Amino acid sequence: MLPARRPLFALAAFAAAVGTAHAANPVMFRDAGCGCCLKWLEQVKASFGQKAVVVNSKAMDAVKDKQGVPQALRSCHTVVVGGYVIEGHVPAKDIARLLREKPRGVKGLAVAGMPTGSPGMEHGNVREAYKVMTFGPAGQRVYASYAASGGAHAH
Repeated sequence: MLPARRPLFALAAFAAAVGTAHAANPVMFRDAGCGCCLKWLEQVKASFGQKAVVVNSKAMDAVKDKQGVPQALRSCHTVVVGGYVIEGHVPAKDIARLLREKPRGVKGLAVAGMPTGSPGMEHGNVREAYKVMTFGPAGQRVYASYAASGGAHAH
């Protein structure tokens, strides 16, 4: 009987955290075994202007499904902040821009996978090219591009 209650408790805790995310501190959902998520969070905290709540979850697919993160854009952690979803290793300046501009038809930003050199994924001077994508009712589009050299430009 106890094992049946655990998923219900976890689901209730998840629902409570997501339900308050719009009015309270940002909520980061992550797998407890992933270390890059906390490294990323340290780099982007200033963009949130608040302290983030970290929720360790073994049901990350359920979190991403509930938040509407497209399969092709998924990464290791999901943050709910200011009514938006931030998926993966999105740079702080792109989050700040999203929260400032509030573009129509955008549910969130995502960096698919875990590109080397993205925030939280630094390994020496190695930098892979990657894109920050928007997703939501307006579809998906490139929000910013980061070149292998580490340069960036917004689209």
